[in-house]
Amino acid sequence: MPARLALGALALCASAGAWAGIPTFCERPQDIGAAGQDRVLRFAGAVKQELERSGAPVALVARAGLDLSRFGLLYSHAGIALKDNPGGRWAVRQLYYACDESRPRLFDQGMAGFALGADAPGNGHIALVFPAPQDSASLEAAALDKRRALALLGGQYSANAYAFGTRYQNCNQWVAELLASAWGRLDAAQGADGTRSRAQAWLRAQDYAQEPVRLPAHWMVFAAQFVPLLHIGDHPLDDLQALALHVSVPDAIEALVQRRTPDARRVELCHDTRRIVVHRGWDKLGADCAPLPGDEVIAL
Repeated sequence: MPARLALGALALCASAGAWAGIPTFCERPQDIGAAGQDRVLRFAGAVKQELERSGAPVALVARAGLDLSRFGLLYSHAGIALKDNPGGRWAVRQLYYACDESRPRLFDQGMAGFALGADAPGNGHIALVFPAPQDSASLEAAALDKRRALALLGGQYSANAYAFGTRYQNCNQWVAELLASAWGRLDAAQGADGTRSRAQAWLRAQDYAQEPVRLPAHWMVFAAQFVPLLHIGDHPLDDLQALALHVSVPDAIEALVQRRTPDARRVELCHDTRRIVVHRGWDKLGADCAPLPGDEVIAL
């Protein structure tokens, strides 16, 4: 695989606007056609139905936006779905990279648009995590607090940002730091770097991102300097030499929630061209979207 494409696979949530999460480096996605759009919209409808059934005001939501299988990952892009989001019921509040401005921004996106952000519209995966009620209430308040949310927004974007540095930030890191601010009861009045540093200190104390993203080969580290929106200057040298980067990914966020509140609930939905699978529980579906025993299957 050419260096640019291989490193592009590590570009978590690297694009902008309504296409947030697609690693096109600011190019528009291809038209998926009417049949593909209809299938994805039906999938988004099933996701919203699960959100409504939950009785919760908020959910952590993750999407499989691109192929990260060579890194042992399925999900690439996380956000926060809010029942009472001013941008629309269950719209996803998330960080995206605004290509026209060359800077990260916060963006509210409807669930249909979020689901359409998958790199391969013929199949898709979305995971929902519902924290315990007390944690849901504090997370909802933090996510809807614009001052707090913006105080945690970094000034420079890197798709593979180091999870414990303030030089760069990716979309999943903003979500993790918002969780830290809400659940650690951190004051958001110290300026962006100070606020983010305290959030990351709380995350470290919770053993966040303890499992690194492992790179298959050393040449990827060298090639990263030639790929837009990827940076290695913020990662510790020991991590680079070990090919083990501590990057915020949806799996790390889910693990944090599960460790904090074992009674938190998880629902995973996937689709291919024939069916939608709804799986409830912390054991995970595979990339092939094969149902597990007891899963709900909806024919397309």
